[in-house]
Amino acid sequence: MKQKGFLHVLFDGMTAFILFLFILSFSVTFTLNFRPLYYMDIEHLDIEWESGIPKDEIRENYDVLIDYNSMFTDEELEFPTLAMSETGKIHFEEVKVIFVLFQKMALVTAILGFWLIFAQKKRRGGRYLKYTGIITIVIPTLLGTLIAMNWDKAFVLFHRIAFDNDYWIFDPETDPVITILPDAFFLHCALMIIGLVVAGSVLCFVLYARFARKHCADQNELAKNE
Repeated sequence: MKQKGFLHVLFDGMTAFILFLFILSFSVTFTLNFRPLYYMDIEHLDIEWESGIPKDEIRENYDVLIDYNSMFTDEELEFPTLAMSETGKIHFEEVKVIFVLFQKMALVTAILGFWLIFAQKKRRGGRYLKYTGIITIVIPTLLGTLIAMNWDKAFVLFHRIAFDNDYWIFDPETDPVITILPDAFFLHCALMIIGLVVAGSVLCFVLYARFARKHCADQNELAKNE
């Protein structure tokens, strides 16, 4: 019985970890492809005025960048109207590797998660949802703390961890794309990712509470019938 209980906990933990990876990777992928966020920031952050580039041109170059970061695109990055240095090109190639990794992770964990949830269906307790909610809430808590303490330092720290060079430090003269990608926009992206992850965690807790009540009601009904 103890071994069986341990295997159930292990299976719940594995399911929770896969669902956590899905929530995280989905949140990043969704935010990357949610272009209205950037379109709103063009106005909100006065990007047109700050960069000196017309709004339509800003959107055109941004759309090309987002299309380039898709796992379904193999074409090289070439901005319609903006110059790009060799180091800038290398940086965007490195960024794409990271984004494609998140996109593939979202796809794989969605399939694995669906299978694991189906395999758990007979047990009905849904404890893996509680574990998922607990694990998932750690990410927004840590990120939110770093952002609240100092967004600029958090931004720099992320780049130093993610990249082994300083190619992410753009010169506006050689890579004018940086003038249409202000730090505040990336802050908004980070907040959106955190919000989506929190929503995923809350959803897991809500579903767990629902399944737990149903499981308890079923057990009580079974006891009465006996």
